[in-house]
Amino acid sequence: MRHLHWFQNDLRLADNAALLSACDAESLLCLYLLPKPRPWCNLTGIGPQRNRFLRESLQALREALQELGQDLMVLEGSPELVIPQVVERFSIDTVSTSQTPGWYETQALQFLAARLPVPLTVHPGNTLFTPDQFPFSWDEYPATFSPFRRKVEQLAIAPLLWSPEKLPPPPAAQFDAIPVAAASPHPGLPLPGGRTAGLRRLDQFLFQEAGIVDYKSTRNDLNGLAGSSTLSPWIANGALSVKEVAHAIFRFEKERVANESTYWLYFELLWREFFHWRAMLDGLTLYRQSGRHKGSSLRSFDPRQFARWCAGDTDYPLVNALMHQLTATGWMSNRGRQIAASCLIHELNLDWRYGAAFFEQQLIDYDVGSNYGNWQYIAGVGSDPRGGRHFNLEKQAAQYDEAGVFTRKWDGFRVPQPAYVVDGADWPITGPR
Repeated sequence: MRHLHWFQNDLRLADNAALLSACDAESLLCLYLLPKPRPWCNLTGIGPQRNRFLRESLQALREALQELGQDLMVLEGSPELVIPQVVERFSIDTVSTSQTPGWYETQALQFLAARLPVPLTVHPGNTLFTPDQFPFSWDEYPATFSPFRRKVEQLAIAPLLWSPEKLPPPPAAQFDAIPVAAASPHPGLPLPGGRTAGLRRLDQFLFQEAGIVDYKSTRNDLNGLAGSSTLSPWIANGALSVKEVAHAIFRFEKERVANESTYWLYFELLWREFFHWRAMLDGLTLYRQSGRHKGSSLRSFDPRQFARWCAGDTDYPLVNALMHQLTATGWMSNRGRQIAASCLIHELNLDWRYGAAFFEQQLIDYDVGSNYGNWQYIAGVGSDPRGGRHFNLEKQAAQYDEAGVFTRKWDGFRVPQPAYVVDGADWPITGPR
C-alpha cells in the first residue's frame, strides 16, 4: 500500500494519529501545501513573521522526517487540485490528514474527497478532547464558554500517542529545499519555529522559570516573554500537541505546586478548545458580520481609518504600539488583541472582519477558531453573553502601561492627523447659480 499523509496543523511526529496510520504502508509520501489566505478585505498573502515561523517549522519537521529516512514535499496550490495530481503521479492507494476547523477548510476536504479516486481518512486534530467524550450532543453544544468549561474541565485527557521510531520509505521523487523566509525573528520576541523550539519554551516556562506559578497575575503583560507562556504559535501549527501541553501542566502540578495560576494556563487551553469546536459547528457564520445572530449592525468602511489602524497610526497611542508590535513580531498579547479589536470596532466603527483578516495575515499563532471567535466576542456577535466588549482605551493604558514604557518602546505616540482628508477630488459638484 502506497500512502500519502497531508500535513496541515500537525507539524510533528509525536502524538499524531494520522501519521501513525501510515506506519505499516509500503511507501509513504509526506506532503504540505503552503497556505493561500483568502484575498478578501483588501489583504493578500501572509505577513513576513507568520511566513518566517511557518517555514522554520516546516524545515524542522523535514529534518525530523529525514532522521527516519523520510522527507517532506512542500507544494503550493489548493488541495482539491494538487493532491489528486500527486496521487495519480505516485500511484497512491490511500490518503490521511488531520482534522482542522473552519468552513473553508472543511469545504476543501469535501471537494478533495469527491475528486480523489482513493480513500481519504480524516483523523482527530490537535484538540484536548474528541466529540464522543463530551457530556452533551452537538445540538446541545454551549453557546458561551462558561457552561462549556463547567461540563468538560474534569474530563480526562487521553494519553499521548507514541512517536514513530521508523517510517516507510518515500517514493522516488524530487524533494526541493524549503526556501528560507526573508524575515528573521524580531529581537522583541525571538521565537523560532519548529518542535524543538516549542518543547524548549514549554520546559522553560513551566519547569525552569516556573512562570506558570504566577501566570494569572502576569498573563496580561503586553510584552511577550514577560508574562505570557507564548506557547500558542507552536500549538497553532501543531509543532506542539495541545494534549502534551496539558499533560505538562498536570505534571508540574503533581511534582511542584498546583494553584490558581497553574489552573489558569489549562483554563486558556479550554478557551482554545471551545473556539475550535464552535468553529466546526458555526461553519460559514464564523465569517458573517452578524455571526450566529440575525440581522447586522450598520458599519461604514473608511479605507483610510483601516489603513491607519493596520499601520499603527491612529489617535490612540497604546493601540499604535500594539499594532507596531504585531507587524514587527507577528505576535500580540491576548489583552493587547482585545484592546486593538475594541478600537477598530467601537472607536473607528469598522466591520470587525477587516481586523480579523489582518490578524489572520500577521499572527504567527493564527488559529481560525480562536481568531475569528475572539473577534466575534468583542464585536458582540459571537459567544459573549454580554453582547460585546467596549474597552475604555485610556483606562486600559493607565492599567497596563501606566508609565508609557510599552507605548514608547513600540513608537505609539504619533503625530495627530485630521479626522478626514479632503482634496480637490472630494469637492461637491454644484449646478449653475
